[in-house]
Amino acid sequence: MGKLLRKEITKLKQLTLGLGALVEDALRNAVAAFEEGDRELADEVVRADAEINRQEIDVEEEGLKILALHQPVAIDLRLIIAILKMNNDLERIGDLAVNIAERTAFVAGRGRTEAPFDLPRMADAARSMLKKSLDALVNLDAGLAREVCAADDEIDDINRSAYARVNAAIRETPDDAESLGALLSVSHTLERVADHATNIAQDVIYMLEGNIVRHRRDATTDE
Repeated sequence: MGKLLRKEITKLKQLTLGLGALVEDALRNAVAAFEEGDRELADEVVRADAEINRQEIDVEEEGLKILALHQPVAIDLRLIIAILKMNNDLERIGDLAVNIAERTAFVAGRGRTEAPFDLPRMADAARSMLKKSLDALVNLDAGLAREVCAADDEIDDINRSAYARVNAAIRETPDDAESLGALLSVSHTLERVADHATNIAQDVIYMLEGNIVRHRRDATTDE
């Protein structure tokens, strides 16, 4: 029974990492499509969402099967619970990537409007947080997971700055209000991506240490 449980947990982790790779690709392509006005690439992101949804269901079904058949305890139980929670966060990031992609056609049809905030920096930071959260899972690295939690403040700061700067830009050039509004929407979406990446990192900490760090101000520090 022990060997079978190990084998099925390994399969569950592989399914989760496969889903994570698809979500990473979707987010990278969605941001590139938006920044470059590439409608074809944006359409690819939208089409890829069906596969992300399918794999999300596969992970959930596999995790629930392991819980029902093996009734795991201790770290094995925490790992499966954490993966089931991560699975939902990954699917949501996939949806957010689609949201960014769907704004590409809207912006491209109105000509390029320069973002009054550092959109590339924000996108890079969000993608980095997602990658590190998955690396923390692969390497069972609570320290790396805490780095992800700490990085969320940078995204929040950029998003707050974006809100103020976009509003100022709209007052100066009201004709660009719709395009600027789309840029602000992408900023907010990336902030939500960072929140989900933080959730994944916090679930890694829970899995390894048994500590629930969500909603705690000291989540990025050791006990």
